[in-house]
Amino acid sequence: MIITKTPYRISFFGGGSDYPQWYNLNNGQVLSATINKHIYITCRFLPNFFKHKYRVVWSKIENVENINQIKHKVVKNLLKFHKINRGVEIHYDGDLPARSGMGSSSCFTVGLMKALNTLHGEKEISNNKLAANAIHFEQKIMNETVGSQDQIAASVGGFNKIIFKKKNKFLIKKIKVKKNIKKLEKNLILIYTGINRSAHQIASTYVSKLSGTKKNYIKSIYEHVSEGEKLLNSGRIDEFGKLLNHAWYLKKKLSSAVSNKKIDELYDFAVKHGALGGKLLGAGGGGFLLMYMKEKHRKNFFQKNPKLINVPFNFINEGTSVIFQDLKR
Repeated sequence: MIITKTPYRISFFGGGSDYPQWYNLNNGQVLSATINKHIYITCRFLPNFFKHKYRVVWSKIENVENINQIKHKVVKNLLKFHKINRGVEIHYDGDLPARSGMGSSSCFTVGLMKALNTLHGEKEISNNKLAANAIHFEQKIMNETVGSQDQIAASVGGFNKIIFKKKNKFLIKKIKVKKNIKKLEKNLILIYTGINRSAHQIASTYVSKLSGTKKNYIKSIYEHVSEGEKLLNSGRIDEFGKLLNHAWYLKKKLSSAVSNKKIDELYDFAVKHGALGGKLLGAGGGGFLLMYMKEKHRKNFFQKNPKLINVPFNFINEGTSVIFQDLKR
């Protein structure tokens, strides 16, 4: 049996420039961090006395005889990708909801890749290589309209500036000013909007336009990364929060599907009650709203919004890992 633990991420700046449709022509970069919320994947080979050959437990329970009968497309295609022919049981558990802008789809892919790689006895690969494999799998095999930052964040972990080069190359630059990262962490709140959406569908509304009508917006979004890095390294945390506001304004310019009336009203209410800036995480459309709001403003804000779900979190340095391994049975 194998159990992997893979962190969710928060993306601050640069989202959109991590799509290959953009960075293979123009280069790209993002600023993101992993948090202490995780996806757990439990995986084991099944003894042959069960009636079913494959068991997959997620929001559904699937007991099937043939790999092509598996409804969970990622599981089905990853089993084929790893050429696993033996019976397998896979369980998925997450600290946060799926389709919420926290990179859960890539988290799942990375965590299951790590588990199947270990279960199958394949040679251990670096986390950078794992990220590259996950990007290839999601973009080329699954043919999903997804960026490349989430797979890297989930694999390597930490607070990073990720730089995307042409020909699908990437570099990772660690942000190391711990005291400033802690200050930032203290001033952020993570609010669940209750709206689930497909990142693939939202992204499909604007990715094809990135090098055309939306090019100037992406250029500015790209530039926010270096600006945000400088603000964080110099300790100008409030200005970092204000930059989030400008980044969100530009993100909404990419597509009308990025936001909606409910989200705009919640965002505006937060700003009126002390928030300096914020953004919806992920491709947009719903999920989690990240706001930069100092502690002195929060009590009043949440008293006037008692139904809001606030999720406390901390930044962490760890990427995906195997937390339990027993292959003797």
